[in-house]
Formats: sequence, C-alpha cells, structure tokens
Amino acid sequence: MDLARVDPELRAAYRRLWLPPLHRRWVVGAVQGLSRLRRGPRRVDGRPVAVVPSGERTGRLHRPERPAGAALLWIHGGGYLVGAPWVNDRACARLARELGLVVLAAGYRLAPRHPFPAALDDCRAAWQWLVEHASELGVDPARIAVAGLSAGGGLAAALAQRLADEGALRPAAQVLIAPMLDDRTAARRELDAEAHLVWDNRANRAAWRWYLGREPGVAEMPPYAVPARRPSLAGLPPAWIGVGDVDLFWEEDRAYAERLAESGVSCTFVAFPGAPHGFETFAPHSAASRRLWIEVDAFLRRYLGLVP
Repeated sequence: MDLARVDPELRAAYRRLWLPPLHRRWVVGAVQGLSRLRRGPRRVDGRPVAVVPSGERTGRLHRPERPAGAALLWIHGGGYLVGAPWVNDRACARLARELGLVVLAAGYRLAPRHPFPAALDDCRAAWQWLVEHASELGVDPARIAVAGLSAGGGLAAALAQRLADEGALRPAAQVLIAPMLDDRTAARRELDAEAHLVWDNRANRAAWRWYLGREPGVAEMPPYAVPARRPSLAGLPPAWIGVGDVDLFWEEDRAYAERLAESGVSCTFVAFPGAPHGFETFAPHSAASRRLWIEVDAFLRRYLGLVP
C-alpha cells in the first residue's frame, strides 16, 4: 500500500512495524506455540485479573474499583488464527477503570487446528459464564454488551446472531472494531495487489480457509460462520462499527452497517480517514485512536445506562 494514503500521524508507527506472514501455516503454528508459553500478568494497572472458564479455554476477568452494574464480553482479534485474552489487557483494564464495567476477555480455540464452530462455541460459553455469575459480580444481566476487534469483531457479531436465534438473553449492544465479517472479500483476487497494511488479502484468504474448513466465497456456509452472509439482520442489538478507510475490511464493514440500518437496527458507523487495520493497537496515542475510544465509550454509556 502507498503510505501516502495513510494518516500522517500513523505513518511512523506503520513504517516501524513488522508482522509475520500469517498466510503460511507453519508461521501460524509457531506464533500460536509462542503465545501458549506466555501467561498474562496477574495485575494490570494495579488491579488483579482473575482467570475464569471460557469454553475449552480460559478468559481474563477485569473488575472495576467502582462498579457501574454493567459488563462487557471482550473478544480479541488475530484473524481466527492467533491472539490470546491478555493481548488487550490495557484496553480492558481501561474500560473497567473509566466506565466501571466488569470486563471478561474471552479465550477461544484457534484455527487451523480448531475450525468453526470451536471459537464461537467458546465465546458462547464465556457469555453464559458472565450471565450466570452476573449477580455475584454486581451486574444487571440486561446490561451486558459484547465487543470485539478484527476477528473478535466477527465473533462478536456471530455471537449476537446466535443468541438472538436461541432466544437467550441477548447483548444490550455490540461494538465491532474493524470486524472480520465476510469471507467473500477473501475471494476477490484483485485485492491481493493492494497489499493492505497489517492484514492483506493473502492472509485473509488463508485465515478464512482454515477457519471455515473450505474455500472462502463458495455458495453455502453454515449459520454463524460468516456474519455478513446472514439473510436477515433484523432484531439484532444496537451496533457500533468503526473501521479505517484504507483497511481491507472497509467495504464489508460499511455494507454490514448499511444492512443493519436497513433492517431497523440502530447502528452507528464511524470511518477513520487514512487509518489502516490495527491502528488503535499500533498507534494507541494517535488522534484516531483517541477518537475511537471516545466514540466507543459514549456508545457504551448510552446503551448500558452508564453515568458519564
């Protein structure tokens, strides 16, 4: 990608950035192996972090000093291939500290070894744990939202769909940050030439193939495997979707937001000019990142009934 298209404040962070080629299976295996060797810290920003069940994995529970009676299920990103609950410790701790939320960062099994529906099943189990323990956590079950970043955003969207169909307690809101929603993007070979920063279409195609256990873009997909494939989006929780306009997911995210609105779902769509994938992680102090969290905080305050 031509760096001239990138927000000038973000360019320096991306010039320094190197990420492993995740379209190669052996690289994914190596990254997963290294991640398993690491354990998240027991304290973040001076507050203890508890380890709790999350399906076949464990999650990390951040409890606020001044509880607001609401909670958030956070789902990490990583292309359905890499990542762990501790990677967003700082963001989760800040949401607990500044909004008074109980935040559960879900752990989930990763492709290629564990294709769909393993990851979604683990996120569903994490949601159930949070609901069942709401009383002892001082949380109103009707005031729990779900949020995710990248592939975590895709899982958050899929979880909201699944809970709606199951007739279970649904999230009060969903926050989708540059969500990975549509395998049909990966099937568009012309996008390979654009070499999107952080997450390009070669990695995207490999990730969807390994996650789905089939080629991306084929006619039939199981329910909840690809959130953008859902025929009707009516009845889903209010949504906030934010994505950079030079992100590979720009078109699919905007299309999903438009479909939500057309289906009668309240949806806030926020574009970040010149922002590539992962800007909130790789340039956390940038103006774009500050704006993102201001927007997310305001959305959560509104739909979780939080006092500013």
